[in-house]
Amino acid sequence: MSHQHVINEISLPVAEAGDITVAELNDELLSSETPLVIRGLTADWPAVKQALVSTDHVIDYLQGFDTNNAVTALHAPPEAGGRIFYSEDMTAFNFEYRRMALKEAIRQIQLNVDLPSPPSLYVGSTNVDHWLPGFREHNDLPVQHLAPLVSIWIGNQSRVSAHYDFPSNIACVVAGHRRVILFPPEQLPNLYVGPLDFTPAGQPISMVDFHAPDYERFPRFRDAVESAQMTLLEPGDAIVVPSMWWHHLEALDSFNVLVNYWWRNSPSFLGPPLSALQHAILGLRDLPETQRKQWRDLFDFYVFKADPENFEHIPETARGVLNPINDQTAAQIRKMLRDKLL
Repeated sequence: MSHQHVINEISLPVAEAGDITVAELNDELLSSETPLVIRGLTADWPAVKQALVSTDHVIDYLQGFDTNNAVTALHAPPEAGGRIFYSEDMTAFNFEYRRMALKEAIRQIQLNVDLPSPPSLYVGSTNVDHWLPGFREHNDLPVQHLAPLVSIWIGNQSRVSAHYDFPSNIACVVAGHRRVILFPPEQLPNLYVGPLDFTPAGQPISMVDFHAPDYERFPRFRDAVESAQMTLLEPGDAIVVPSMWWHHLEALDSFNVLVNYWWRNSPSFLGPPLSALQHAILGLRDLPETQRKQWRDLFDFYVFKADPENFEHIPETARGVLNPINDQTAAQIRKMLRDKLL
């Protein structure tokens, strides 16, 4: 088997924008259809300035906002090498969930700072306003009009396998360094994605180990690597990750902090598209081939290639779900689905 770290094979950098302040951040940058690194965007955040002084300084700063609410931390043994993944037989995960106070999680990370192969402790996707109220008064982006979900990620060395997120995302490094490898959505067939309904953190992930890609087992991954983009982020740097782009993240230092903002480009009442995919698997995937093709044409007609002209023969007041969806229509559809799925 030919094994080497995938970073040695990636030649495409992520596009960069510099000399942009938080006040200058705008919707054009945030709506980039390809990944975009904004160097030094949050360099003036007090949290970033404390992190550049020392790990102890940024820890003290964060703990000044701590409410002592318990968080969910992922704990993986040293032999996992920081990789958040499955067990060997894929009947479980290679980590365990632990509930603890944020202060205790940070203390455990501190205890392992000098170990050459520490166990991994990873506090992921934790709501900033709930666990660190007041933090955003001094460390924030002007994106309130997007109604974002703002989360903090704290841990030591970790590797999060390539996955996509439906919301768009801007991630800001506060402490430590992050390597990010990204793939366009069309690389799905070449990423060898694992189960949809049994995932380490909610999203399906690539099964390829980027530290040792097995090209005999995953030969099409070479094609994915050809289109991969890579960047290394420092404290104060930010990256825009567009919706549905696959991204693999590595936290490289013994103490790492990242704050990210997720937002939808469509109303939240439309629901998560992944639910529609799962429902389609239930109702369509195992039909005879001829019927699947017929349903594909129906989906094109009503969803993917929907043309208002297709429905002009129906009075507008009688079009129901064929009209643009609003919150009331969405509620009616959900009720109908609940009744039919029982």
